[in-house]
Amino acid sequence: MLLAVDIGVRTGLARLDAAGVVQWCRSHNLGTVARLKRAVHRIVFQEEGLAWLVVEGGGRLAEIWLQAGQARGLRVLQCQAQDWREVMLLPRHSRSGRQAKATARRLAEEALAQMGRPSRTPLDNDAAEAVLLGLWAVRHLHLLSQEEDICTSEKE
Repeated sequence: MLLAVDIGVRTGLARLDAAGVVQWCRSHNLGTVARLKRAVHRIVFQEEGLAWLVVEGGGRLAEIWLQAGQARGLRVLQCQAQDWREVMLLPRHSRSGRQAKATARRLAEEALAQMGRPSRTPLDNDAAEAVLLGLWAVRHLHLLSQEEDICTSEKE
């Protein structure tokens, strides 16, 4: 249903189903923009059942993702880290990028465990941020009813 992408040459990805449950998350260090370009097309077109592509970031790399999503006919949403961090993190945990990333790792691992999908290995920053981006997007786009909302936020 939804693919959340923390863009960069080192990219974080998380796929969430229609119920807002993370089906998988991972990161890829693609090394170069040329490799990223090839990988984006493959990732966007191989994932079946996608309706949304949610991209965090801007610039040329974001354009590559957005163009691929539009070419596939997906609904796309572009945002910045502060958009989801304002909702998902307490201000005291996002005073610095380093602190925000550490908190994102902890919260993403807690959310996965709550969903019954604990990570076998510790999440890296990119995958963790993709998970929280996806959970934020599910709420932001009103894809779930209030009763179905399983997304945990530090602010609750």
